[in-house]
Amino acid sequence: MNVEFINPFLSSLLNVLSTMAQTELKPGKPSLKKDEVARGDVSGLIGMVGPQTKGSLSISFDESLALTIMERMLGERPETIDEEVTDMVGEITNMVTGGAKTLLGEKGYEFDMATPVVVSGKGHTIAHKCEGAKVLIPFTSADGNANIEVSFDKL
Repeated sequence: MNVEFINPFLSSLLNVLSTMAQTELKPGKPSLKKDEVARGDVSGLIGMVGPQTKGSLSISFDESLALTIMERMLGERPETIDEEVTDMVGEITNMVTGGAKTLLGEKGYEFDMATPVVVSGKGHTIAHKCEGAKVLIPFTSADGNANIEVSFDKL
């Protein structure tokens, strides 16, 4: 998979969380993901379709990180992952994809975004509806971990 296509999603996630939730993430080493088990407790998944390719992005958060982001954005910390937290994860997924869409548009890649779907619970699964490899990029922070998965049919 083309790094030029993945990097806009990474930089968009870092930008969204630092500006919206004063949260700094440190990217780890990318790897290919072979299973569908999420690497977190709550995940946003969004599909993308364009003339060049179709694919999907997911962002998974540890519960501790999701609750901290919620607290920093709204000033209130929920006890557990609730409907407001899942709404926030969907919104973050939307903002990250929108930011990446802008950066990729500058390079000539165009795509439309679907509405994000949010799944939560220990050991939940994420099904990317495309044929390409799933690239997993882990992020660490003092408040918990996050993971991005990107998968596209052809690039």
